[in-house]
Amino acid sequence: MRVAINGWFWDQPTTGSGQMVRQLLPALLEADGTLEVVLVLPHWALEHTKTLQPRVHVVAIPCHHSHIGKVWFEQVTLPRMCARLRVDLLHVPYFASPLQPVQPTLVTIHDLIPLVLPAYRGGPLVRLYTALVASAARRAHLILTDSDASRQDILKRLRVSGDRVRVVHLAPAPYYRPVSDIAALRAVREKYQLPERFVLWLSGFDVRKNATAVLHAYTWVTCALGDAYPLVMAGSLPARDTPRFPDPRRIAAQLNLASTVLYPGFIAEEDKPAVYSAATAFVYPSRYEGFGLPVLEAMACGTPVVTSNVTSLPELVGDAAFQVSPEDTRSLGAAIIALCVDEGLREEMRRRGLARAANFTWHQTASATLDAYRYVLRAS
Repeated sequence: MRVAINGWFWDQPTTGSGQMVRQLLPALLEADGTLEVVLVLPHWALEHTKTLQPRVHVVAIPCHHSHIGKVWFEQVTLPRMCARLRVDLLHVPYFASPLQPVQPTLVTIHDLIPLVLPAYRGGPLVRLYTALVASAARRAHLILTDSDASRQDILKRLRVSGDRVRVVHLAPAPYYRPVSDIAALRAVREKYQLPERFVLWLSGFDVRKNATAVLHAYTWVTCALGDAYPLVMAGSLPARDTPRFPDPRRIAAQLNLASTVLYPGFIAEEDKPAVYSAATAFVYPSRYEGFGLPVLEAMACGTPVVTSNVTSLPELVGDAAFQVSPEDTRSLGAAIIALCVDEGLREEMRRRGLARAANFTWHQTASATLDAYRYVLRAS
């Protein structure tokens, strides 16, 4: 079987789509020894492919590094190249399959944020692009998605039949596991100026991620615990304070939390397992997630989790994490306090989290994806 994969995000491993294709490709090759993969990507990403296996044929296409260049790559260059290479099928691992596919095509839709959340619909050009890729997805031979919650959104918003949408769960990268080495933990504490005990937030700061709720919840935490467990809000801070990207520093100052909240900035991917492992708890009360990989990453590192009870998050965590309404800041604060003060509870949630995260592996993801490939080839 010869499969082409859209590698537009190959050189962006910090994005969800980039991380997915980086983990999926080797897992596919390991799961099927006869599979041949053609990775089609923009020319500037070629330097990031040096360590790929020989069974991966890399095709780098000259294109413009712009919104228009991206659309041309997705809709024109990629399907033409796949026809020239005579691949058996094309897999687009994000919401942008060709409107006129020339070979059997699968598309992975991680979420429908632009269709579900008004704040993310953007201007006329963004809405036009969303309409384009939504129409293209309806023409794909099969749609894969990360969760049952996203599948329901796709059935409702794209109005496709249920037999054309399959759930294929993602997984934490294999290197997400508990870090107990004292030197490694000390090194990340020094690198990011982390305290000995802290509660971790590691996310973007767009309004969907719900940083404002975490800060309001922390007014309850500080009332109970003082400054014993600072809140570490890791991630690149907003360049400007806007309704879509509220600056947490302003909100913390308004809530008299300026001395309790720390901002270490961007955390390198290779440091994340140690940062998760160093934290007392991880808080992630997102309002909407197609999957919510950070909660599985934290649990795989043995960190107790407090998250939301909406969209895909209950599906991921089961009974292995605290689930609260994303708007209930009092319950959010109470869950954080409980994990900070009760060592027995922390150990129980750590045990449950490790067991739950072990249910999600890239081997399973690859096997389910290969089943989808074979189904599409049989059907076409």
